[in-house]
Amino acid sequence: MHRLAITLPLILCSLNAYSEESFWDNLQVHGFASQAVIKTSDNRFFGDSPDTSFDFTEIGINASLPVNPQILLAGQLLARRAGDMYDGTPTLDYGLADMTFASSAEQRWGVRLGRIKNSLGIYNETRDVPFTRPGIFLPQVIYYDKVRNLMLSTDGLMFYGESYHDDRGTLSLTLGGGQSVIDDNVAWAFLGNDFGGELEPDGVAGLFRFWYTTPEERLQLGVSGALVSMQFEPGQYSPLSAGTTDLFFWIVSFQYGAEDWTLTAEYAGEPIKWRDYQSPFSPDRDVTAESYYLQGAYRLRPDLQLLLRYEEGYADRNDRDGVQSSAMTGGAIPPFNSFSKIWTAGLRWDIDQHWMVRAEYQRHQGTFILSSKENPDPGQPQADWNLWAVQAVFRF
Repeated sequence: MHRLAITLPLILCSLNAYSEESFWDNLQVHGFASQAVIKTSDNRFFGDSPDTSFDFTEIGINASLPVNPQILLAGQLLARRAGDMYDGTPTLDYGLADMTFASSAEQRWGVRLGRIKNSLGIYNETRDVPFTRPGIFLPQVIYYDKVRNLMLSTDGLMFYGESYHDDRGTLSLTLGGGQSVIDDNVAWAFLGNDFGGELEPDGVAGLFRFWYTTPEERLQLGVSGALVSMQFEPGQYSPLSAGTTDLFFWIVSFQYGAEDWTLTAEYAGEPIKWRDYQSPFSPDRDVTAESYYLQGAYRLRPDLQLLLRYEEGYADRNDRDGVQSSAMTGGAIPPFNSFSKIWTAGLRWDIDQHWMVRAEYQRHQGTFILSSKENPDPGQPQADWNLWAVQAVFRF
């Protein structure tokens, strides 16, 4: 949050141009709350789901305040409980100052400073608002909840530019970087266990997004990505040495929307390097994770929407069946831990402008998307499993 301090002189100078009454009249505040019930045939997903979990709760409040035509302040506080991964402690989801350098009917250029939502793929910037998600859960093979905070936001700055053309559509570009937000879930995901140490940002993370939207906003095409380095500082009794994990996560996105239906597809690659941990638990290695999904949504009537999605994700695209990865651990980790293949069917009912109810069924083959923090015993998970979920959402 100390990065926001550099914007304060500009903001304070701008306040002189507005009376106190007109200034606060522009404040907008919104919020939401959701509660889900999750049941799985096997494996823990957002809590003790084999015995039915009520541990997926979201409560958020966001605000935006235009200081003047060039400066906008915005932020969101979120309390998120998600099984063993997140305990519901309120955190700053994002908090930023958006400063426009140039704006006209044809273009807009500016910079955002603070804790900024990463512009990754179609859904990352709005993933925490249940009304904006396509289902109760986003496609997990790309929008991993097990490392949500790492990809959610960055403490730094982002330069952006947008070019508008009535007959050709909109082109936008975002470039920036800063410090990644790393928590225990990230360490569990990339190191496989709690090895008694701290996984911290190593240098500046870089981010980019290049996007195209047609004039009617029916078609969206784009590519986005993040380059992240992490440094492990071992504790006194850690079996790992000081090592680094480097990754480049990129997504190619497509979405087409008609009056009653929307088709969405995304493909992601993630080259990952582990270096210098000097342990059989985490040897030096290079892999490239790969994932994709195809999703269709159809509006049966104005208040009722059907969702169908298929997704696949692989920890190593050169070891799709997981046999090589399992052999590296002497069979301690089963092959199906290295992939996930998921069918999802869902139904959304918008009761009114404030209330929504969703129901969802998923058929899983593999456990790649599961959190090892929630499922620490690698021999316990089952390869084939089912998930049922119901969620109620309120917004104001």
